[in-house]
Amino acid sequence: MKNALPDWERVIKRSLIKDAWNLSGGSAGARTLATIVTTQYGVKMSRYLAGKLMKELGLTSCQQVKHRYKRGSKEYVDIPNLLDHEFAVTAPNQVWCGDVTYIWTGKRWAYLAVVLDLFARKPVGWALSTYPALKALQIAWEMRGSQKG
Repeated sequence: MKNALPDWERVIKRSLIKDAWNLSGGSAGARTLATIVTTQYGVKMSRYLAGKLMKELGLTSCQQVKHRYKRGSKEYVDIPNLLDHEFAVTAPNQVWCGDVTYIWTGKRWAYLAVVLDLFARKPVGWALSTYPALKALQIAWEMRGSQKG
């Protein structure tokens, strides 16, 4: 074989490739691994050799797929705008508003629902759940406590 590495040198480079791949969480490819081995370990390596060693070790680059947000299919125009952008409230508990935020926790979606008093600009109830948004908003609404006045 032309340019074949001695066994001990190949074993060392395979070990370095495996270490660098583990440090990357399995996401690094041949180019990245060659760069890591060359810069951090001081062992010169081309991306082609890194690719061959990855193949020998059965390593593949696995990129985590990012979640794609769904676009709304239709707009609900029937909902009346009761506030009409009049956010100047003169007393507490006159106007409450709610909002729901979807949070990706790394494994699944969580729903954070908050009910705000627009006078105090502070939450009067909130809920974090794995239920759909409406259920989380209902829990936040129930948590708000009794209305004064």
